[in-house]
Amino acid sequence: MHPRSGDVLHVTRAASVQFLRPITFRVIRVIDWPTYDGWLWLDGYELNAAGDAVSRRSIFVQQAGLQQLQTAPAPRQHTVRARRPVVRTPVRVG
Repeated sequence: MHPRSGDVLHVTRAASVQFLRPITFRVIRVIDWPTYDGWLWLDGYELNAAGDAVSRRSIFVQQAGLQQLQTAPAPRQHTVRARRPVVRTPVRVG
């Protein structure tokens, strides 16, 4: 599983020894920094029990230790609405 923007993860000690107390984390982005094989930098928000963001964090974790709680919604297909033509009227000057 490769995390993507919007995913909600359960991050435990299996992901990194810094997480003695597990956290719930919503991913903003996967940071494209060079790392060890199997490790990644994630930028996102730590969530409380109600699912509200309590702090923004960048975390360094093992991909194999992450547990996905909720996947990001599928991207919506971009639709272009037809624009109404602009009605131009003569303007009196002077």
